[in-house]
Amino acid sequence: MDAIPKTMGQQFGRRSWAEPWKIKMVEPLRRVTAAERVSALRAADYNTFLLKSDDVYIDLLTDSGTGAMSDRQWAGMMLGDEAYAGSRNFYRLEAAVRTHYGYAHILPTHQGRGAEHLLSRCAITPGQLVPGNMYFTTTRLHQELAGGVFVDVIVEDAHDTTSLHPFKGNVDLGRLEALIAKEGANRIAYVSLAGTVNMAGGQPVSMENVKALRVLCDRHGVRIFLDATRMAENAYFIQEREPGYADVPIAAIVREFCSCTDGAWMSGKKDNLVNIGGWLAVNDWTLYEELRNLIVVYEGLHTYGGMAGRDMEAMAIGIEECLQDDYIRSRVGQVHYLGELLTDWDVPIVQPVGGHAVFLDARAFYPHIPQHEFPAQTLAAELYLDSGIRAMERGVVSAGRNPETGDHNFPRLELTRLTIPRRVYTQAHMDVVAESVKTIFDRRAETRGLRMTYEPRYLRFFQARFERL
Repeated sequence: MDAIPKTMGQQFGRRSWAEPWKIKMVEPLRRVTAAERVSALRAADYNTFLLKSDDVYIDLLTDSGTGAMSDRQWAGMMLGDEAYAGSRNFYRLEAAVRTHYGYAHILPTHQGRGAEHLLSRCAITPGQLVPGNMYFTTTRLHQELAGGVFVDVIVEDAHDTTSLHPFKGNVDLGRLEALIAKEGANRIAYVSLAGTVNMAGGQPVSMENVKALRVLCDRHGVRIFLDATRMAENAYFIQEREPGYADVPIAAIVREFCSCTDGAWMSGKKDNLVNIGGWLAVNDWTLYEELRNLIVVYEGLHTYGGMAGRDMEAMAIGIEECLQDDYIRSRVGQVHYLGELLTDWDVPIVQPVGGHAVFLDARAFYPHIPQHEFPAQTLAAELYLDSGIRAMERGVVSAGRNPETGDHNFPRLELTRLTIPRRVYTQAHMDVVAESVKTIFDRRAETRGLRMTYEPRYLRFFQARFERL
């Protein structure tokens, strides 16, 4: 009789791997009882964003600022130069961004959203179009508030959760070319490129695609700005899947990819491994001057931009750490471990599994719940009720409303995101998550949808409230 597989590697027919770090400090978790979970979710009106963290067992709401910093980063926090102007930590951060991402001019921001706001204000003329490889919530809002109109030009496979296309984040170059031909290059503010694409399930962009995009945009005089928030994870997929890159270090792939763009914004709370902060980087001096003038209005002086010196130091160190091959391999490996467990149980998820999260296909999970009854929001609520695990909705609630008609935007993807914080949870936690998802999947037929009872004006998924139907 064959031995029953026991270890993680044996389960999947390979050797096991381990995280490239050891634990130095722990934060106790509180098990939340079933009665407490019912009470907490009702108080939050079925919106997991409104739950108190003390009422959460395993927190998979986001990977934004929820990761763990290294001992080197914590040591760097003690080296904070909190001078109002000319902090030495800014110059450390500036050098790190230039070295690893390759851009000429760098501005720190309080987080990625600040960078999105500034770039939109300076790079969009009202009425211009902003084509991109699928929208992101805050990015699109800033573009719209600046008078722009986002146009999705991602490849068609990105909208199919079952497609195994290795680079579902790619720009459909034909669609983009057709848009430019129809509207004229002057109507295009810039191409908004994300690597990886969050709303598509954390899907990557290939090096071949970004190089071809560069050629196309140069032909028409159109700029490319990159959401580099999870660029290290995007580079991992290029290394893993794209011919010619298997032996190229992650850091080199990131630098090559960024060289095809005119600038980037970063939420440092993801890849850069800090709890707060971001940056905006461009190559054009004239644009930089405009951004530098605005940053002192909305963020702070150009040498701190809403960040403390100690946070800039931690981010500079985090940039170096996030581009280490061993680190990124284990980070993506943990996400894929969870995805493999769920796939083996026939739970519908976005395939291939992305770099920062496993995305549950809520429409396939709850085919009896129509989209206007918010199946992805319902799934997040059910997961919390079962186990105290907090996830988040990425469907019709996140998509918001059409600013002209006021109707719901109904995206083709209705997803619930299980987002894995960096260097925080163990494989045992992933096992607990997988088993909870399997439990609610097995009883899916008895689950009812939700009705929205309160809707804020902007980014409603953060603060909307619901009730059971």
